[in-house]
Amino acid sequence: MPVGTKGGPMPFERFIAKTALSSAIGSGAERPSPFAADEANLVAGAHVYHEQCAVCHGSWGQPASAIALGMYPAPPQLLPPKKGVIDDPAGETYWKVKNGIRLTGMPGFGDSLTDTELWQVSLLLLHAHELTLSAQDALRR
Repeated sequence: MPVGTKGGPMPFERFIAKTALSSAIGSGAERPSPFAADEANLVAGAHVYHEQCAVCHGSWGQPASAIALGMYPAPPQLLPPKKGVIDDPAGETYWKVKNGIRLTGMPGFGDSLTDTELWQVSLLLLHAHELTLSAQDALRR
């Protein structure tokens, strides 16, 4: 069994992990955000992302960090020019940020971020390819 970060996945590992995650999230993926994707919430989400997420998931226009390059599975780079999670419902991203994903390095932030912050960063990621200049600036700082 590969235990190092450079070992490939075991047979059926991706299938089992994806199936288990989809089952755990369930209908929570369709949960609508109680917040609007307005300028204030996107900029606030950018601040949360910059402080909590960028080290693994990348900064605006920057290459992956040494931490991200050493992780298995590799954390997805979530900001342009990468695709990110713009096609995932905000409720799905919210669930992942709140609860984390076991055995991936993705921590759960449900005990360290407020519910508002969780939604703001989820909205930011949903709208990552159409951010205003002020939200982009908050990500670049």
